Amino acid sequence: MIPTFDALQMARERGLDLVEVAPNAMPPVCRLMDYGKFRYEQSRKERESRRHQHVVELKEVRIRPKIDDHDLETKGRQAAKFLNAGDKVKLTVLFRGREMAHPDLGRVLLDQLADQLRPHGTVEQPPRMEGRTMIMFMAPLKAKSSVADREREREKEGNRAREQGIDQTAENENPQGGQEAVQNHRDRQDHADEGDEKPQPAQEGAAREATV
Repeated sequence: MIPTFDALQMARERGLDLVEVAPNAMPPVCRLMDYGKFRYEQSRKERESRRHQHVVELKEVRIRPKIDDHDLETKGRQAAKFLNAGDKVKLTVLFRGREMAHPDLGRVLLDQLADQLRPHGTVEQPPRMEGRTMIMFMAPLKAKSSVADREREREKEGNRAREQGIDQTAENENPQGGQEAVQNHRDRQDHADEGDEKPQPAQEGAAREATV
């Protein structure tokens, strides 16, 4: 147990901060640390934990009992878009006035939507009445990818693209192909030189006459 004045003096001498970590203890517990570095490490850990979190939002699609088939299909496509994005969907049928006497109409509509959305999600909670509304919850088949997962996918795609680029460069800079091209050029040059050195018959005859 060290008096507060002595602890502060020790912190100043070491260039650190005196931080109270357990104020409710008897006596209170303090620690010598670099408080700025401590706060930075804490914020970095919080960012890392948020990156690995799967944040699932709840989207709502509302319909009326007298909705026509075309509008119902449109609402279904909208719900499918939410499910494909990894979010849960709350399907709500709104009843008004005398429509409350026919809750079976809402159940039929929700069953139709469930069949339409079967490739995209599953029914998490079956249809049930809540006041003047009938609701049903659907969950996505595929969990929503986190930011870290998306970054890993982008990194893999970048590595594949770089590998393809390296392979293409290696083909363009193939040393064996370059040597073959050089050898072919030399062969053509040798043939050309042999053609130039071959004596012409007329010139040889002229040379013999001059010697005689």
